[in-house]
Amino acid sequence: MLTRDRSDEPHRRSFPAMGTRVQVVAAPGSADASVDAAVERVRKVFAREETRFSRFRTESELCRVNARAGSWVHVSRPFAEVTRLALEAARATGGLFDPTVLPALRAAGYDRDFKEIAAGDHDPELEAIRRTVRELAIKDATVCGAWRDIQIQGDRIRMPGGAELDFGGIAKGWTVDLAAQMLRDLPWAIVDAGGDLRIVGDTPEDGLDVAVEDPQAKGRETLRLRLGSGALATSSVTVRAWGRGAHHVIDPRTGLPALTGVLQATVWAQTCAEAEVWSKAALIGGPATLERVPATLILQTGEIVSSFDALEEVGA
Repeated sequence: MLTRDRSDEPHRRSFPAMGTRVQVVAAPGSADASVDAAVERVRKVFAREETRFSRFRTESELCRVNARAGSWVHVSRPFAEVTRLALEAARATGGLFDPTVLPALRAAGYDRDFKEIAAGDHDPELEAIRRTVRELAIKDATVCGAWRDIQIQGDRIRMPGGAELDFGGIAKGWTVDLAAQMLRDLPWAIVDAGGDLRIVGDTPEDGLDVAVEDPQAKGRETLRLRLGSGALATSSVTVRAWGRGAHHVIDPRTGLPALTGVLQATVWAQTCAEAEVWSKAALIGGPATLERVPATLILQTGEIVSSFDALEEVGA
């Protein structure tokens, strides 16, 4: 997602984190030293939270908690906070957002870092082993919806046996929100993590143009939105996909990659964590979600449906 001001070119810095490219965009006229210092603070936030929430790092807090399902586990304040947000989001979306889909996600084939999946393995024997493991995982996977039985008491969490958390997008959105606070001393700024962004500060009176990428043509924009505040998140079934009908968006109602008429959903909200939640719910729930949140959906037919008229009122 590209973001720019219509006047002078803003400052831009970027770095890799959480499996994507994080970009910091700062107002024109900001001092280079101030921007560099702010970006370094943002980088540290992402590094710390990726260590906390990654399911691909065995030393992460997430992996430690998952390994002790069935028992009470002491967790950090941020971990407890994100867990509470995730459970509230699951209730608010009627379970369309589900932080306990990890067994189903792994069974569908997302069983290692996506870079490894995208690179592909050409070893037939290795792929046959993985296929067998996935088939067994599908049979044994905990049914989606285990979030209903998660208990939280202060800094302790207890998950039902066999359940596993995968915060995914909500952890990234929450980290974007947290990192954006590191930019408060700039006139205005944006933290953009692979299209999930949060705006802070006093933006130009007519807002900022935000380009939304075409889900079927990387690097090409398909529409533009005008934002003055808040956050935006985009979810798609085409970005993290590894075969026909195989992608990372699990429909909790079936435990399988969502069979949806929506290719991509872009949602505005006050926070990036909230926008992330509802972009997933909109991708699975379809056009009916437009009645609940400011969103734009790109359908498989190529049609674009939107409720962003409301967004111009609350976001500009």
